[in-house]
Amino acid sequence: MPMNYAKTAMLIAALTAIFVAMGAAVGGQQGMVIAFLVALAMNAFSLWNSDKMVLRMFGAQEVDERTAPEYYALVRDLAQRAELPMPRVYVMNNPQPNAFATGRSPSHSAVAATSGLLEMLSREEAAGVIAHELAHIKNRDTLTMTVAATIGGAISMLAQYLQFGMLFGGNRDRSGIGTIGAILAMLVAPLAAMLVQMAISRSREYGADRMGALICSNPLWLSSALVKIDRAARRIPNEEAEAVPAAAHMFIVNPLTGKGMDSLFSTHPNTENRIAALEALAEEMTRSGIDLGGGLRAPSSGAPGPWSQSSGSAAPRGPWG
Repeated sequence: MPMNYAKTAMLIAALTAIFVAMGAAVGGQQGMVIAFLVALAMNAFSLWNSDKMVLRMFGAQEVDERTAPEYYALVRDLAQRAELPMPRVYVMNNPQPNAFATGRSPSHSAVAATSGLLEMLSREEAAGVIAHELAHIKNRDTLTMTVAATIGGAISMLAQYLQFGMLFGGNRDRSGIGTIGAILAMLVAPLAAMLVQMAISRSREYGADRMGALICSNPLWLSSALVKIDRAARRIPNEEAEAVPAAAHMFIVNPLTGKGMDSLFSTHPNTENRIAALEALAEEMTRSGIDLGGGLRAPSSGAPGPWSQSSGSAAPRGPWG
């Protein structure tokens, strides 16, 4: 999809410009050159390795048919329905229910869900969430999302370092320009990075919601999951995400508990609006005579995980149980 590649190129250019401007503000021409060289190396590295970095950032552990049979089978069934190559499957040991997808292309992709999500949601609700993440892979959103997380995270870390002193030095004898530049960079850079991420996030989530609902054949599965995830995310902290807020946009629901944060700075659309759109899609599908049963193998009774308890299987619960 050329449009997605264009968005990625624009995002890289914008975040690079922010990073270079920070270097110039703090260290003048020398700082700008150093920042530009660092940005080039960082961009090249992130395009090929950002997915591994993000998975490592959140402590994700890869699972397979032996260690997480039902979860792995669910991803496999949905990937087949979406006509996608089988992605790598990961679990994050985190009580907050959430999930994300990553990878530079459908053939180099991964889906990661928290242990909280696998325990809290029914199999149908989990199917809605996984289908949403596969929609991001199919739309090739994951490259943009992962690069934003990697470079945006670097900008945030640089701003944090500036709290303890100027990184590049220089310009200290020019009426305090270096110090002023450091203060401005520290204040403006995280906001600028967030605004760039926000520009690509909201429409992308609505698109993945719709496509994911079509992949699993029932929009209400995802809408039910969003209700539970949004409610739990407000009270269960995600410490890894709190440490790297620049990566929050990757998750299906904002993982940050930030009380009183203005909605202008949210990387996600309002959950209630997403639910309303999914319910409208379900009504549209029903009027068109589409069966909302889904057709996935071994449907459960709707009880929360481990799903083997509700489907009668003796399969082990996996690493999250």
